[in-house]
Amino acid sequence: MPHDTPLIATIVAGLGLAFVFGTIAQRFRVPPLVGYLLAGVAAGPFTPGFVADQALATELAELGIILLMFGVGLHFSLNDLMSVRAIAVPGAVAQIAVATLMGLGLSMLMGWTVGAGLVFGLALSVASTVVLLRALQERRLMDTERGKIAVGWLIVEDLAMVLALVLFPAVASFQGGNGTALAADPLAARFGLGLTGVLVLTLIKIALFIALMLVVGRRLIPWVLHYIAHTGSRELFRLTVLAIALCIAFGATKLFGVSLALGAFFAGMMLRESPLSQRAAQETLPLRDAFAVLFFVSVGMLFDPMSAVREPWPLVATLFVIVVGKSLAALLIVLAFRRPIATALMISASLAQIGEFSFILAELGVALDLLPKAGRDLILAGAIFSIMLNPLVFAVVDWLTARLEKPDVSSPVAATSEAIPVTALTDHTILVGYGRVGSIVGDALHRRNAPFLAVEASDDTVAKLRQRGIEALMGNAARASVLRATNPAAARSLVIAIPEAFEAGQIVEQARAANAGIQIIARAHSDAEVDHLRGLGADIVIMGEREIARGMIEELDRHPNAATQDTRTATHSAA
Repeated sequence: MPHDTPLIATIVAGLGLAFVFGTIAQRFRVPPLVGYLLAGVAAGPFTPGFVADQALATELAELGIILLMFGVGLHFSLNDLMSVRAIAVPGAVAQIAVATLMGLGLSMLMGWTVGAGLVFGLALSVASTVVLLRALQERRLMDTERGKIAVGWLIVEDLAMVLALVLFPAVASFQGGNGTALAADPLAARFGLGLTGVLVLTLIKIALFIALMLVVGRRLIPWVLHYIAHTGSRELFRLTVLAIALCIAFGATKLFGVSLALGAFFAGMMLRESPLSQRAAQETLPLRDAFAVLFFVSVGMLFDPMSAVREPWPLVATLFVIVVGKSLAALLIVLAFRRPIATALMISASLAQIGEFSFILAELGVALDLLPKAGRDLILAGAIFSIMLNPLVFAVVDWLTARLEKPDVSSPVAATSEAIPVTALTDHTILVGYGRVGSIVGDALHRRNAPFLAVEASDDTVAKLRQRGIEALMGNAARASVLRATNPAAARSLVIAIPEAFEAGQIVEQARAANAGIQIIARAHSDAEVDHLRGLGADIVIMGEREIARGMIEELDRHPNAATQDTRTATHSAA
C-alpha cells in the first residue's frame, strides 16, 4: 500500500497546527483565526520544518467557501436580497471604484503599468467571503438589517469580480500582456469576441444561471430534499445536502462562469424555500467550520514573513488602502444613504480586509503578464495582515459606536453600542433567545403578566416584541455590555433558550457572578453539555431527549391497562 498521501498529510497538518495555534491565541485573548493564519505560516514553504501541499490546501479551502456560502444562502431569502438592493448595488459599485482608483494610484507611484494598476486595485477592493461572514456570525448579526446589507454588498462584489475575471484576458491584449495565453471563455475564444462581446456574453450567462435557479431550482431543490427526508435516512439526507451544494456550485462555475461561492449561495437560497432548511444548515455546520479553518491555514501558507522586512513601505501603503481607504469610502457611502452610524461603521469594518478573490485576481494577473510578481506578493501580504487586523478594527468600531451614537432604547440598533442603558425591571426574568423554544416561554410569561426581558439577535424579532409591548434588547447576551443591560443583579431568574452550549456557558458564568441567588435554567442537547452548564452554575439544565422520554413514560403510566390490552390483543392475533 503506498504511503505517499499528501491529501491526508495536508489535512492533518492543517487542522493539527490550527488547533495548537488557535488554542494559544484563545489563551491570550486573541481571535482564533489569527492562530489559524500563523498555523499556515508554520506549514508553508517559507518557514523551516514540514511543508504542506499548497495546491491541495487551496482546493480544500474552496470547499469551505462553498459550504459557508451555502449556509448563508440557507438563512438569506430572495426578499432579504431585494430589500437591500437599493444600497448594496450602488454602494458596492462605488466602493469598488474608489478602492480600484486608490490601488491604481499606488501602483503608478511604484512605476507599474495602467493594466497592472487596475488588477492591483480590483484585488484590494473585494473583501473575503469567509472573514466577513465569520465576523457577522460571531456577533450574531446575520439576521439584522446591517448583516443583510453586508451580505448583499458581498454578493454584488462577487458578481463584479466574475466580470473582471472574464474581461482580464481581453484587457491584457490591449495592455501588451499575454491576452491570448488564457481564454476566459471558450465561446469568446472561438468566435473572436472583443471586449464588448465578452462583457455581453458574461452578463447573458449570469442572467441565465439566476433565471434557471429561480424558475427550476426554486421548485426542484426543495422537492428533492423532501423526497429524501421521507426515506427516513439521516445519512442520505446529509449526503443530499452536500451534493446539492457542491454540484450546483461546481456546475455554475463550469457552465455559466459564475464563482463557486456565488453558485453555492444561490443553491442555499433556493433550498431555504423548504421547511427542512434549518435541518440542512445543521447537517453542514461541522464540515463548514472545519473547511473554514483550512481556508485560513491555506492563506497563511502563501505568506513569506521576510517580504514584510524587505519592502515595508509598499506593504504599509497597501494596508492603508485596504484597512483605512476602502473602509472610509464604505463608511461615507453608507452614511450618504442616510443609514445609522452603527450600520456604516459595521459595514466599513467588515470590508476592511481582502481574501480569496484577491488571490485569484492576482494569480490571473501574473499569468496574463499584467501584474508583476511583486504585486502578487503585496496582495498576499495585505490579505494576511488585514485579516489579522480585522478583529482589532471591529474593536475600534465598537469603541467609536459607543461614543458617536446616542443610545435609543426604542431602536434595535442601540443594542450594538457598548453604552446600553440598564433596564428598570427588577425581580424579573431574563429570557435569552426568542426562537422556537424561547418564544413558547416568552408567550407564557406574557400571558401571566410576569415581568421579563427578552434578549434576541434578530432585529426583526426585537421590533415585533416591542410592538407587543415586551421589553427586548438586540445583541449577544454573552457580551458583558448586553448582559449587564438586563440587570441580572436584580433579576429573579434567567432562562437561556439558545442551543449553543458554549455561548450559554459564558452567560451562566457572568450571571452567576452578578447575582449569586438568581435561578438559572438552560437547555442542552447532550449529557456533556448538561455537566458543562451545571459546572458553571446553572440550577436546572433541561435536555430535550430526556423530556421527550419522560413524557412518553408519563403517557404509559397514565394508561397502563391500554398498553397491556394492546399487548394481549397482538399476542392473541399471532396465536
